[in-house]
Amino acid sequence: MGTDLNEVLKNRRLGNFASEKRYAPAAGVNFIGKSPAFNSILEMVRAVAARKCPVIITGETGVGKEMVARQIHALGDRAEQVFVPVDCTTLTGQLFESQLFGHTRGAFTGAVDSTLGFFRAADGGTIFLDEISEIPLELQAKLLRVLQENSVAPLGSTKTYPINVRILCATNRNLSEMVKEGTFRADLYYRLNVVNLEVPPLRQRKEDILPLAEYFLANQSLFYNEPPKVLSAAVKKLLVNYAWPGNIRELANAIERAYVMTIDREIQPAVMPFEIIVADSTAYPKHELPTLDEVKRKIILRTLEFTKGRKIAASKILGIERRQLNRLIEKLNIPQTKKNADR
Repeated sequence: MGTDLNEVLKNRRLGNFASEKRYAPAAGVNFIGKSPAFNSILEMVRAVAARKCPVIITGETGVGKEMVARQIHALGDRAEQVFVPVDCTTLTGQLFESQLFGHTRGAFTGAVDSTLGFFRAADGGTIFLDEISEIPLELQAKLLRVLQENSVAPLGSTKTYPINVRILCATNRNLSEMVKEGTFRADLYYRLNVVNLEVPPLRQRKEDILPLAEYFLANQSLFYNEPPKVLSAAVKKLLVNYAWPGNIRELANAIERAYVMTIDREIQPAVMPFEIIVADSTAYPKHELPTLDEVKRKIILRTLEFTKGRKIAASKILGIERRQLNRLIEKLNIPQTKKNADR
């Protein structure tokens, strides 16, 4: 989670923090798909939304587990309350306990102010523990106690505070296997695993790829305040045929990249990430199949056109060093003006 809770709670009232993190029901419209798998997920989301029971959302990295959690929150009776997402992979050591459960002033070196912690900040709403498998074993017992007693004891305090929080969590790991290995508490697992909602990877719900891609494309137009762009037929074929190992997150990144590299209205295959182009040669008719150098040349030309010849900016977009870009420009005989040759 990018927000530093200590700073937020030091400078704002809790009410402001809650408002800042609120997830209104209308925001659920970006939960997009039309595949049978998506519809099955949506049915489960609707079924559990009105309940207070914990839900474990599982699936590969990038499949949209947080989006599912937000949709559960948006459709439930806590929709007007705070939704607090916590990325457990970003919390380490003492920060884990203090940021989850809060701490008192002087509880440890550097604790110059008291903080509420994410659980108390989520009071009345929902807390989403992303990658819950990363919570250290020694803190899992305290988390279990919080769930059982519906109260929190901040670090450095003997006082407990009642809370009313719905807990949703997610992981890309097999928690039952972790229980067998002794790296995840069995009692906590059974407490959390009331409902297990598995989100299938994007490659197993291909009908969702184009609706998602068009949604991300529309978002880019709104962000840049520009007329909408469209996907060419060849790009649509590329997107549907690609395996998407990075799932929805990779798709969103690919569309953003293609958008910024497209000057015209229609997005063409040449501006798509290289791994997507080479994964499916059927994007071109057989008599027009480009060589590897031709694909690289088109991508570099388009990028230089977008950056108006600025090679430093182009190398950043392409994800390569400037020296490597210079070598490719020379090798592929890419024209460059004297004015921009060294920029």
